[in-house]
Amino acid sequence: MRRQQAQAIGDVLAEYLRESGLEKPLMEREVVASWGALMGDMVARLTRSVELKDGVLRVRLSSAALKAQLFECRRDLVRKLNEHVGCEVVTDVRLMG
Repeated sequence: MRRQQAQAIGDVLAEYLRESGLEKPLMEREVVASWGALMGDMVARLTRSVELKDGVLRVRLSSAALKAQLFECRRDLVRKLNEHVGCEVVTDVRLMG
């Protein structure tokens, strides 16, 4: 019996998730879960809810001023969130008050 080349368990798991179609849903959950940590304490405190559906991250905020600030940098938010998870799961950010 011939031994196959050894692979790191993380690589095997990542390949399995990708092939089974579970990678994207896990990355979507990671984006939602990490919103507060990535955006900082102030934004986290002023965020009421975060949900991701069909690539659109919907963020409900309790501050109109924060909503206006984040609206100006939506493209940067999309880039930052996608970089955090390592793939493109967020296509747009919708800010609601």
